[in-house]
Amino acid sequence: MAMRAVAKASKYERFARLIGDPVTARKILDLAGKLRKRAETLFKPTQNRIRRRARQIWMESGRPAGRDEEFWLRAEQELTDDGA
Repeated sequence: MAMRAVAKASKYERFARLIGDPVTARKILDLAGKLRKRAETLFKPTQNRIRRRARQIWMESGRPAGRDEEFWLRAEQELTDDGA
């Protein structure tokens, strides 16, 4: 879904260059900006997704005590890398 939003934003930006009316072109570019911002939000992992992945890593590692931050950062990195 995020990739579609980025693709649409790019399409609208190209389309806006063809429009002669500056007001209409500005509105199209504003829409493209909103789509890009939405895509960024979709790419960003949520707290719940990070939490679930961190717990999964913790369980796979034998449930060691005191390494919660390590697992959180690893989960966050994995999910961020997947979104890019």
